Amino acid sequence: MNPQIRLAGVLGAIALALLAGWAASANAAGPTEFQGADLALGERLIQQHQCVACHVSKVGGDGSAIYKPKGRISRPAALLAMVEMCSTELNLQLFPEDVAAVAAVLQRDHYRFKAP
Repeated sequence: MNPQIRLAGVLGAIALALLAGWAASANAAGPTEFQGADLALGERLIQQHQCVACHVSKVGGDGSAIYKPKGRISRPAALLAMVEMCSTELNLQLFPEDVAAVAAVLQRDHYRFKAP
């Protein structure tokens, strides 16, 4: 095989692999609303404010059914608003970055909205 054709094939394969990797990482990052959120902070806040225990008291079981009410949380902005509502109703006094962190954990673990 001609070395130039072989090199072109190898470079093409590398370019495709890089493009596929970029596309996968862009989708894995999820919606822009959650990019840059502090997941470790979100996990700590969920534990500190005993969110799971509250959800269990509302829906029973392990509490995870609260994350799938039909049509209620259908986009990232609705998820952020719901976390903000919980913060307000329960007087948690979460800052906007705290709300984003909690919502990002819920996005990662339950909702998995796709990036546009």
